[in-house]
Amino acid sequence: MPFKTGRAFLIMARTKDFDEEEVLRKAICIFWNKGYNGTSMQDLVDGLGISRSSMYDTFTDKHTLYVKSLERYQKAADEQVCNLIKSAPGAKAAIKRLLELTVNDLIGDDQQKGCFMVNAEIELASHDDCVKDVICRSVQQMEEAFYMAIVKGQQSGEIQTRQDARALARFISNTIKGLQVSAKSIKERAFFDDIIKTTLSVLD
Repeated sequence: MPFKTGRAFLIMARTKDFDEEEVLRKAICIFWNKGYNGTSMQDLVDGLGISRSSMYDTFTDKHTLYVKSLERYQKAADEQVCNLIKSAPGAKAAIKRLLELTVNDLIGDDQQKGCFMVNAEIELASHDDCVKDVICRSVQQMEEAFYMAIVKGQQSGEIQTRQDARALARFISNTIKGLQVSAKSIKERAFFDDIIKTTLSVLD
């Protein structure tokens, strides 16, 4: 059958009538509060303020939206850590400030949600490679930020210990994760202050 030419039609893509970044911020809150498995599609439709079709068109499915939310959370957290370390007068001051900021945020959360990233690790990382990859990147970036700060502190003489900088960075990174898990059941400030004091002592 010969090809028949006809009138050309210009099909314009539909423009989004919502801010994708704002939707991701809302999605983080929903998943953070309910967890991945505890969040239904209806929860997302109601909480995001967009239609089910718009959500599918933009994010494909619930899992993709979750991973994108986790990536956005990771990016914001990594930027906060890097900016804090860069703006601090020294390595020890930066690490102390980050520990205190973490505790303040955790204690100030009446819902005791813990950390979105850590919650995702506990709930999904063991059987979800996409989530595991995001978490691994976050852990590596956090560790690297601490490592660079500790090396700089050791070179300047601010940090006296000659312990391996990489091991110290991993210890501090894991300490923060422990704080985030503990905060889901504990709110006593003295508990966290003791951990911060002991953690900082390894840098003397």
